[in-house]
Amino acid sequence: MKKATLVLGLLAASVSAAYAQSSVTLYGIVDGGVRITDNEGSAPSGQGSVTRVVGGGFSQSRLGVNVTEDLGGGMKVLANLEHRLNLDTGSANPAPLPFWMQSWVGLQSSDFGRVTIGRQYNVLFDLVTSTYVSYPYSPYFDVYKPEVGLALSARADNMVKYLFEQGPIRGELQVSAGEGGGGRTVGGVVRYSADGISVGAGMQDYMLPSSAKIKATTFGGSYKVGDWYVNAGWGENKVEGTPTAADATTIASTLLWASFNNGGTGYDAALGGAAGLLGLKKRTMWTLGLGYQMTPQLNLGTHFYSAKQTGALAALELKAKFWSAVADYALSKRTDLYAEIDRTSLTGDHASLNSAAGAPNGAKTRLGYTVGIRHRF
Repeated sequence: MKKATLVLGLLAASVSAAYAQSSVTLYGIVDGGVRITDNEGSAPSGQGSVTRVVGGGFSQSRLGVNVTEDLGGGMKVLANLEHRLNLDTGSANPAPLPFWMQSWVGLQSSDFGRVTIGRQYNVLFDLVTSTYVSYPYSPYFDVYKPEVGLALSARADNMVKYLFEQGPIRGELQVSAGEGGGGRTVGGVVRYSADGISVGAGMQDYMLPSSAKIKATTFGGSYKVGDWYVNAGWGENKVEGTPTAADATTIASTLLWASFNNGGTGYDAALGGAAGLLGLKKRTMWTLGLGYQMTPQLNLGTHFYSAKQTGALAALELKAKFWSAVADYALSKRTDLYAEIDRTSLTGDHASLNSAAGAPNGAKTRLGYTVGIRHRF
C-alpha cells in the first residue's frame, strides 16, 4: 500500500511539473449604475427625461478567461474568451452581438512578436485605448463614448492579427477574411511610448459587400506628468466608392454614431431607416481631454469631442459636439464609485437626437447624468 501511494504521488508530481508553466485566469467586471437623460420624448418637441438602471456605466460588465502556456525558449501560447452581459437584467448580449465578444488563440515569442487568430479588438481600438484614451483608468466611459463610433465596431470576426514590440515602438497589422458577411478588413498601426509621452497613428479599410469600402484613419497622443494627464486625437471614416442597398445593414452596424452610448445622434433622421446611411460620405472627429489625480483615491477627468458629418444630400450634413466629465473614487484596489455628467449638441437643419424608443424626435441637445459602482476581479 505504501509503494502504491508513493507511485501515485510521483505521478501526480510529474503531472503537476508538466503543467506548472500553464495558467488559467478567470477575470471580470461587475458594473452597475443609474443614468438620467433629458429630451428623450417623442416628436415634435422631444421633451421628457428618462431614468435607467444601466448594467455597466463606467465599464461594460463582463466575464472572461485568459489562458497562458509557457512552451519554453521564450515561446507562449495565449488564448482568451470574454463574454459581455447586461448587469441590470442578467441577460446576454442581444443579437446580432455574439455571446463571446472576444474569442481568440495565438502564439507569442520574444523573437517574432505575437500572432492571434479569432474574434478580437481591431488595430484602431488597440491604438486609441493604449495611446490617447479618454480616461486611462477605464479606458473610456462605457455609456457615453463618442470616439468608439469611428473605430469600425471596435472588433472584427475572422481576424489574424500580428503585434510586435521593439523598445518603445509597437506595431500591429490585421487582416480579416469577412466570411459570413462580417466585412473584410485590413489595417495597421504604429505607436511610440516612453517617458510619459505616447503618440501613434493608424488606418484600416473595411470592405463592404459591394465594391465600396470605409477607410478609417486616426492619429493622436498623450502626455502624463505627475498627477496630470493630457490627450488629443483625430479620426476619420470616409466612404469610398458607391454603396448599394446590400451595404446598408453593414454600414448601420459598423458606424455607431446613433447609439444610446454616444448621445443617440439621429444621423438618418431625414431619410429614415438604414437606407438613409447610403448617402454618407465622411465623418471626422477631434478630441481633447484632461485628467487630474487629486488624491490617491480620487481621479477627475473631462473630455471634449467635435465631430462633423457630410453626405451626398444636404439632409445628411450635421455637426456634433460631445462633452463629458467624470469623478472616480477608489474604495479599494478593485472597487470604485463614480459620477459623470455629459452633454450632446447637434447643429444642422435635419439633425436630430433619438427618443427613448429609438426614433428621431427633433431634439438637438441632451444632458446626461450617471452614478454607479464598479468592481473588478
